[in-house]
Amino acid sequence: MANAYSKADLERRMHGAVDALKHDLQGLRTGRASTSLLDTVTVEIYGSSMPLNQAATVSAPESRMLAVQVWDKSNVGPIDKAIRSAGLGLNPIVDGQNLRIPIPDLTEERRKELAKLAGQYAEKARIAVRNVRRDGMDALKTDEKKNGLSEDERKRLETEVQKLTDATIADLDALTSAKEKEILGK
Repeated sequence: MANAYSKADLERRMHGAVDALKHDLQGLRTGRASTSLLDTVTVEIYGSSMPLNQAATVSAPESRMLAVQVWDKSNVGPIDKAIRSAGLGLNPIVDGQNLRIPIPDLTEERRKELAKLAGQYAEKARIAVRNVRRDGMDALKTDEKKNGLSEDERKRLETEVQKLTDATIADLDALTSAKEKEILGK
């Protein structure tokens, strides 16, 4: 009978939580133009909802300006509306088939809100890692009961799972604190 516990699967799932946090943190603006800032924007065109990057090209020609080149001229209005309503505090300037988006300076209040949001993203990732840890511990107990895993071996593997969890959470905390410093300008 196959073992329920798989260290490779636990590592893959924990690293998935780290990757998800990296993606979430990229979307938080820090006062500099970044094309990933618009990754979360979805546009209602052609009768369906699609990510902005499937209807236009996003670039950062300057440090405080984003440029969106719309592929189909009829989509300029919906894309403009989607960016304005995305809750990013951005106001595009329509220039023919292009949109220019100046990145405004962040107020101190907005910086604190963004830092708090980064903390919320990190907590979601920590919860995901803890859930993976719990699944691993449950799998070890199952293996002990059904597959003849010795108690000593189970305890050794549980320690391994805990070390993996601690290391992953340390990675999450390092990512978050770096992003918070970047947002707060410290």
